[in-house]
Amino acid sequence: MEVLVDKQQHIKDKFLEIRQRTERICKSLEKDDFSVQPIDYVSPPKWHLGHTTWFFEQFVLSIYKEDYKLFCEDFAYCFNSYYNNVGDRILRVNRGNMTRPTIDEVFEYRSYINKHLSEFLENDLDETICQTVEIGLQHEQQHQELLVYDIKYIYGNQPVFPTLDLDISLKPNTSNGFLDITEGVYDIGYKGKDFCFDNELGVHKVYIQDCKISKSLVTNLEYIEFIEAGGYQNFNLWHADGWDWVKTDEITSPLYWHKVNGKWKHYTLNGLVDVDLDLPVNHISFYEAWAYAEWKGMRLPTEFEWEVASKQLDYGQLWEWTNSAYLPYPNYQKEEGALGEYNGKFMINTMVMRGASIATPKHHARPTYRNFFTPDTRWHFSGIRLAK
Repeated sequence: MEVLVDKQQHIKDKFLEIRQRTERICKSLEKDDFSVQPIDYVSPPKWHLGHTTWFFEQFVLSIYKEDYKLFCEDFAYCFNSYYNNVGDRILRVNRGNMTRPTIDEVFEYRSYINKHLSEFLENDLDETICQTVEIGLQHEQQHQELLVYDIKYIYGNQPVFPTLDLDISLKPNTSNGFLDITEGVYDIGYKGKDFCFDNELGVHKVYIQDCKISKSLVTNLEYIEFIEAGGYQNFNLWHADGWDWVKTDEITSPLYWHKVNGKWKHYTLNGLVDVDLDLPVNHISFYEAWAYAEWKGMRLPTEFEWEVASKQLDYGQLWEWTNSAYLPYPNYQKEEGALGEYNGKFMINTMVMRGASIATPKHHARPTYRNFFTPDTRWHFSGIRLAK
């Protein structure tokens, strides 16, 4: 019982802190910024604010709080993302069409839910409720990172390249050379007692061959060498799907890069600046990461090699592509009902990324965390670590 009380107090302490951080990310946005959706996979900031609020209302308050009254019955339709078990929703591509509810109403909604959930957390709660609230908090932290990605995409496609009042910047690599991984059988998966997502569970053994993994991420300078060597014109370096993507979308450089008067510049949340040659290259798709590795005569690590090496790696600047498809671990079991839709149904056509990024909330990363994206994705903070 004492463990449950400690866990509940922990949840209480971080609930409002996490809720406030989401709003701090948006503090330099103007009202006109909140509803913009420049492309289908980017959600408007207003939608993130509403969705992370709806999550607590849908999965906690409406189920467990006695006599709870919904803030607005229409909000479930507006702010549900992909939970088919809880009803209909607007299509993702149409999220930017919602001028109503207004951003002021969404902030009012957040205040309403914060008040009710704060009061609810003062009660004695059972393990199931505590776990659901914890999932809600972890879910909001994921959306904090997505918010940064989406705001950057919105700003990065403006003619005047606005800046975000948030300290998010990369640093040069601090290590060089390669780390040796010895051939053997290793345990993979989450073993702790704190929170993890269901896709990290199913601890199992994996056999790994002798290999080497770079201690550093590929830099802008190294990637420019790939560009100048004709990397985007050499079909021999690319997967067939990747080459189709390059040709169809006319890809010639990482996302947000611009050639201005013969010099590479790129958009950061501090505006349009010269590409710093010493920093890790960012906003790279799996297709590009794989082609670069081919060009270097190396490869991307598997997610299992990465997890074994992570104990000796300085990671956390950028999510790192692995050469592993996103699949369930042995004995994987998804949750019942809507929460079971959180990870399992995306285990197809996506690649695993490991590590964390400078946009990842504090304490939200761990060596077993399995992020996943389609191979063409690059609006997130993504880089390259090589293996051989």
